[in-house]
Amino acid sequence: MDLIAIFKRLVPPPIRRRITAPYWWWHNRGKHQVAMPFDRRWEASQAKIVAFRNRHAGQRCFIIGNGPSLQHTDLSRLRHETTFGLNRIYLMFPKLGFQTSYFVAVNTLVVEQCATDIQALQMPRFITWRGRHWLKEASNIVYLDTDYTPPESFATDAAGRVFEGSTVTYVALQLAYHMGFDDVILVGVDHNFETQGPANVTVVSQGEDRDHFSPEYFGKGFRWQLPDLEASERAYRLAKRAFEADGRRVRDATVGGKLTIFPKVDYDDLF
Repeated sequence: MDLIAIFKRLVPPPIRRRITAPYWWWHNRGKHQVAMPFDRRWEASQAKIVAFRNRHAGQRCFIIGNGPSLQHTDLSRLRHETTFGLNRIYLMFPKLGFQTSYFVAVNTLVVEQCATDIQALQMPRFITWRGRHWLKEASNIVYLDTDYTPPESFATDAAGRVFEGSTVTYVALQLAYHMGFDDVILVGVDHNFETQGPANVTVVSQGEDRDHFSPEYFGKGFRWQLPDLEASERAYRLAKRAFEADGRRVRDATVGGKLTIFPKVDYDDLF
């Protein structure tokens, strides 16, 4: 048994978290914040995110998740809607015949392994500042100061710290709020995974992906982190409260989705 395993076995979780918190803060956010003043991409990104503030005030948008339910959703209806695509949604673009309006990726493993694909996209792309190491400078890449460690919060201003909430969907919700959308509709957010295991543990896919819309999404050899559905539900509740407090709403039109935080709406009734 290695030292880390012994430490985890002997030290109670609450004490362990307090001991390791400084390290994870530095690893996840601290060292990246130190780099901000010395990288012109951060100053440029700040100007861009400020320019997006309330750009879509009063409008509606769709946040497209990556669940298998997308195979049973007529996404052609979204061609002329404002849409947020997440992570590897671009694998569906050839079938769709159009691209999403915006793209969001904040998981380091996704950005690292898919950097070439993400670089080739043309729409505005919102990327975690941690991902700057794998992407070349581009006028339509906007870096966000995202953080996956506590405190858990909802950013009404995406120019500051943006809590990741254990799901990129939560970051997209904060961006939608920042841009002024007053009706946000989720599709493809199945909130259900066949792959089981400890939350946030990094695994290597051993075959076809059955947890997303494409078997190639996290296909064989892809490194990804197991979901933390409980943590993401806490984050979704924060989003629900923030939108409703401002007279706005988030609705869930996912076909057969398991998420119960937001009011359900029939996808076909939206058009």
